[in-house]
Amino acid sequence: MYKTCFIIIKPVLKIPFEHSLNSPVSPKCSLIKCYGTDLEDENTERGNWSSKREYMLSMIGYAVGLGNVWRFPYLAYKHGGGAFLIPYTIMLAVAGLPLFFMESSFGQFCSQGPINVWKAVPILQGVGITMMLVSIFVAIYYNVIIAYSIYYLFASFQYPLPWSVKDCSSTAYNITTASLNVTSENQTCQNEFSAGQSPSEKYWDEVALQRTSSMNETGPVVWHLALCLLLAWILVGGALFKGIKSSGKVVYFTATFPYIVLFILLVRGATLEGAKDGIEFYIGSKSNLTKLADAEVWKDAATQIFFSLSVAWGGLMALSSYNKFYNNCYQDSIIVCVTNCGTSVFAGFAIFSILGHMAHVYQRPVSEVADAGFALAFIAYPDALSKLPISPLWSILFFLMLITLGLDSQFAGIEVIATCLQDAYPKVLKSKRGIVTTAVCIVLFLLGLPCVTGAGIYWVNLIDTFCAGWILLVAGLLEVLGLSILYGGNRFIKDIEMMIGTKSALFWLWWRACWFFITPVVLSIILVWSLYTFTSPTYGSVAYPDWGISLGWCISAFCLIWIPIVAVWKVYKASGGPWQRIKAACSPTEDWGPYLECHRGERYGTSGATDANIFVISNKFTTSL
Repeated sequence: MYKTCFIIIKPVLKIPFEHSLNSPVSPKCSLIKCYGTDLEDENTERGNWSSKREYMLSMIGYAVGLGNVWRFPYLAYKHGGGAFLIPYTIMLAVAGLPLFFMESSFGQFCSQGPINVWKAVPILQGVGITMMLVSIFVAIYYNVIIAYSIYYLFASFQYPLPWSVKDCSSTAYNITTASLNVTSENQTCQNEFSAGQSPSEKYWDEVALQRTSSMNETGPVVWHLALCLLLAWILVGGALFKGIKSSGKVVYFTATFPYIVLFILLVRGATLEGAKDGIEFYIGSKSNLTKLADAEVWKDAATQIFFSLSVAWGGLMALSSYNKFYNNCYQDSIIVCVTNCGTSVFAGFAIFSILGHMAHVYQRPVSEVADAGFALAFIAYPDALSKLPISPLWSILFFLMLITLGLDSQFAGIEVIATCLQDAYPKVLKSKRGIVTTAVCIVLFLLGLPCVTGAGIYWVNLIDTFCAGWILLVAGLLEVLGLSILYGGNRFIKDIEMMIGTKSALFWLWWRACWFFITPVVLSIILVWSLYTFTSPTYGSVAYPDWGISLGWCISAFCLIWIPIVAVWKVYKASGGPWQRIKAACSPTEDWGPYLECHRGERYGTSGATDANIFVISNKFTTSL
């Protein structure tokens, strides 16, 4: 039996041997096919997503994180309710979506992680290193937040919930850390809680965190949090042990479960007394259009979009680098960005409907119970849930949702680190993905232990302030300027058209306007404003010591310093005079372009079999067409 094959070449054609030479051919093919066997256009060295569905769920899971639940609803309430959606949507169009599309296209085109993609503009390769370092620091504290959620999840398996107090019954808590089992014993009632603290706030500070008075007082390791942190890293390591092949299966649950919980919480919240007041404060008839005249509103809208979509972290490049070359990254970007923003708005209804009920129970304005960040996730909302019938059920669902929201984002963060390592040493680490993932998780777990001491929350807040803030604005600004100016925006557009097909000049008009002018200007304004209005971080009323602030700036400097170091090194290694060196460092390397030869085409040159016309090969004879 003859076995006939066709090989994909320049315009990627396929001609089975039995077809006549004059038969029509397909202008696009993503297969190298032999009769009797199928060899998909799989990047065998790096791998590809098993299906488009897994990629989309991973991207949505990465973009939709904790900030969608605990920050956006509060910002909307704070800045005029429904009126806030106007600047939010505008900033999505001029800053968020252009950067998201740029990054996902960039990674998919060359099938490389956030460091190696800068073969396009070698002088900016330090930007990729900055992205990886930021991902490392963020991964350290982000898993601590997941550990908090795991602890509260275990604490929810009892009735009444340990942070609730009924009929002046105070509660003392014994934590059995070995089994992560939380028990409670009723004690004699104290007439008042200390200094205006609610029961849930007291539980958060004294039981969950065992928080010390300041960062100067480290305190011992809080072992129940350390064990929860270990469990969190085991979950992350297990899901990523085989890279995208294993995490792609996990996201079927972690990316969809939060939507189920949000819908359940919304339905339950809508039936409660006071829910209407909460929604009115969030985005109802009390929307204040005069707030749009406040520049702070526009700054917060732009900042929220930028960080909510997770641009400039490197994760978008890492995840998209495993796509097939002809994947429609434009369509994917639109879907993910719209889903992310829609989730933020939807989550606000679920959050504020129950906060409205809480305000009704306490007979206080919604503004006095609404909060953001840790205060919402671990104080205000758990307190509100404790007022519901069958409160453990709602608490379990809520913290499971927080865990899955956090895990999705954490998967991408670790994927950035692992992808950068494997791209740097492909021959050594190609077949050792499980070992690389395990080693990364172990190291980051150990580095995270200071964050689960008595002063741990201060460390978490410090790293968040100095690592996940304006550094990303610098990386994003250099990224868009580097690709639009140094690499060439028109050249980049032609690269994209190699993947998604030729588009009209009118189609690219908006993207050119954003990449060349609008987006850089918006990012520059936000960056300058963020630095100008920067104030030393505090945790509640607790100020940070001078050495803590200095350490924070050192972390920021450590992340950013690689940008000038690598730029100088690239110029130094180039040959010729000063101008020739700079020009060479700003020009793509010889091996820049699509990863697979069959995708490089005439623009990036081909070699070997792809330089021929079409070869039809059989195991009996070879014929050149």
